[in-house]
Amino acid sequence: MTAPMPPLTFIYDRSASRSRRQLHMRLEGCRHYADGMGWAIAGRWIDLGEHALTTHRPQLAALLTAMQTEADHREVLCLVHTWERLATDTTHRLLLQQRVIAAGGRTVTTFDEPNQPTPRAALVGRAP
Repeated sequence: MTAPMPPLTFIYDRSASRSRRQLHMRLEGCRHYADGMGWAIAGRWIDLGEHALTTHRPQLAALLTAMQTEADHREVLCLVHTWERLATDTTHRLLLQQRVIAAGGRTVTTFDEPNQPTPRAALVGRAP
């Protein structure tokens, strides 16, 4: 009997800043966290500039496409440093998390932040 494959981790971030120092620190934190958890890393996807500030996120879309092709073979995760790296607005973040779920994965943070409110409760306007 073989051991199950570790989750395949898709690291995502966004940055509108011209300075990349904080971005690189967050990405390194994600890599270090995934390594510590024993997760395989599929790659990094980063939306920069205007794409980091809008709902049109081409790199996130590419990540979801790549994630969907792997989801049938093993557990897939979208790893972000904190929830704000996905979106600062809770409703927008939950909608993006729904896209990750639709691609066959789940979203986690390097701080193991609770996912409150639950996506379903938030989308229908109920408290968790």
